Amino acid sequence: MTLKKILAQEQFDELAQSKSFLLVKHSLTCPVSQAAFEEYQEFAEANDVNTAYLTVQEARPLSNYVAEKYSVKHESPQAILFKNGEVAWHASHWKITNKSLREAVQA
Repeated sequence: MTLKKILAQEQFDELAQSKSFLLVKHSLTCPVSQAAFEEYQEFAEANDVNTAYLTVQEARPLSNYVAEKYSVKHESPQAILFKNGEVAWHASHWKITNKSLREAVQA
């Protein structure tokens, strides 16, 4: 599956209309974030799941919007699974692995 980069609230709101999707917040300057993003890429390429990501350096207002709207404290890296307009699962830092993403989506 292709990784979709989002930068604006409108793009996020469009995604939020889908039944479920996975959003990853990624920092371009953090080695932990890079490792988590590689796990996310591996997961996204091997699974038929609606996915998107944002880089916090380029989309800080969007990152803050998601944190505030869904009451999920901002972290980076961070993975958030949305189902039916609600946060179904989230994880950060070293807890973002191919396995944890797969388990969250299958739950």
